[in-house]
Amino acid sequence: MVTGLKTIQKNSSLNKKSSKALSIQISLSGLSFCILNNKNNSVDFLKSVVFPKKQTPFTVLEQLKTVLNTNTIFEQAFDEVLLIHENELSSIVPKPLFDENNTADYLKFNAKILNTDFIAFDDLSDHNSVVVFVPYVNINNYIFDRFGEFVYKHAASILIKTILDQEIGSNNTCVYIHVGNDHFEIIAVKNGQLLLYNTFEYQSKEDFIYYILFTLEQLQLDPETVQIKLLGNVQKGDELYDIAYKYVRHVEVVENLLKCKFESKLQIDERHNNFLILNSFS
Repeated sequence: MVTGLKTIQKNSSLNKKSSKALSIQISLSGLSFCILNNKNNSVDFLKSVVFPKKQTPFTVLEQLKTVLNTNTIFEQAFDEVLLIHENELSSIVPKPLFDENNTADYLKFNAKILNTDFIAFDDLSDHNSVVVFVPYVNINNYIFDRFGEFVYKHAASILIKTILDQEIGSNNTCVYIHVGNDHFEIIAVKNGQLLLYNTFEYQSKEDFIYYILFTLEQLQLDPETVQIKLLGNVQKGDELYDIAYKYVRHVEVVENLLKCKFESKLQIDERHNNFLILNSFS
C-alpha cells in the first residue's frame, strides 16, 4: 500500500465561493465522477469507468490522471472536492469503544494491512459509529496537487449515513443491499440503529444469494418476514433481483433516496449504478 500522506484539511469546509462541487469515487475496479451545481442542486456531469480487471493503486492513479487530463470539464474551479475511497480495508467501530491510538487494531483482524499503512477514520457522530479505513494515499497526494484542499471519506461512511438517515424513527428491521459490479454491501438496521455492516465479493448470482441468506441466518432474521431493499447496480427483473425474490419474500428496489435533480434521461438511467457518489454531497 502507498504511504506518505500530505497535509489535508480532512472533513472540513473549503471556505470558497463557487457553485460547483466535484466528487470522485476510487476503487480498484473502476472510477466514478460527479459534478453537482449547487445553485439549482442538479447534476451537471456523471461519468463511470469500469476496469476489465482489478487494478493496483498505482495503475488506478494513471487511469485517474487520464480521465482528468482528457476532459476539460475538470479544469473549472470547484467550491468543494470530495474523494471517496471504496475498498475492503475498513472496519466499523462503535464510538464508545473507539480509541484513535488503536486504529490499526480495528483493521488487522479483517483486513490485510502493513505497518507502514496510513490509517484514517470518519466520525459518524450522528449515528454513534466510526469508520476506520486505509485510503489510497498516492491518489490523495495527486488530488491535493491537482485541486488543493479537499475532503476524503470511505464509501462505507456515505452508505451507512445515507441509510441510517432514512431509518431515523423507524421501528422495523430492514436489510439494505448495495450492489456493485463485483461486490456488495449488506447493512442491517433495527429500530433505526445499525445492526450489521459487511461487504462480500461475488462472481455469480448464486454467490450473491448465498451471502444474503447466510447473513440473515446469522442475524436470526426470517426470509419470510424480513424486508430486503436493493440499491446500486441492480434493477427489478435482472438476475440478482430474481434470485433474491426467489428466496426472500419481501424484496424491493429502492428507486430514489437522492435529493439532487437530473438534467438528462441518461443521468436518470445511471442513478442506480452511481448510488454512492450521488449521495456523497452533504
